[in-house]
Amino acid sequence: MKINYQNVKLVRVAGFVEQFPQGTLPQIVISGKSNVGKSSLINSLCNNKNLARTSSSPGKTRQVFFYLIDEKFYLVDLPGYGYAKASYAEKEKFSVLTDQYLNSETNINMIIQLIDIRHKPSREDLLMLEWISHSEIPYVIVLTKADKLKRSQIKSQINLIKQSLPPEIAESFQPIVTSAIKKQGLDNLKSAIQTII
Repeated sequence: MKINYQNVKLVRVAGFVEQFPQGTLPQIVISGKSNVGKSSLINSLCNNKNLARTSSSPGKTRQVFFYLIDEKFYLVDLPGYGYAKASYAEKEKFSVLTDQYLNSETNINMIIQLIDIRHKPSREDLLMLEWISHSEIPYVIVLTKADKLKRSQIKSQINLIKQSLPPEIAESFQPIVTSAIKKQGLDNLKSAIQTII
């Protein structure tokens, strides 16, 4: 099955559970910390720089965005977590909305968990990974912003991240290294999505 990622449209912006799309289309979820590069990755995957809103200020995505890809599946952009400047009430709202989505009856086929390759996983990253690993939902870890490192630094950062993971996650750690700017790793990510759907 060939997927045309340029045949894409934003079909739903959900602020509460009743707005989540129903139906049988697969849903591929993108999760990650604020400012990890979720919007940039979506734009790069779909070759449309104006599709998802990007900002130099993290914490802008405060709802769940559903992009319909080639009438075949939804790419789901969850609110970013761990934004230090967000108020406690805002953080709670993001967390509740994410929890509602992940525990809803939607057809979640895979979770793409993003981690900035330059940093060790945060506490929130580790909590999310532990939830995913126990959920039995297929997942892939994607390391973003590889263009910010020299090629010689990438391997050592992958090893550093692996050492920071719980043993059950580190054991099967085979990340996809990406750069939205250089379009690095996108074909590997598309292959992973295609395998699932």
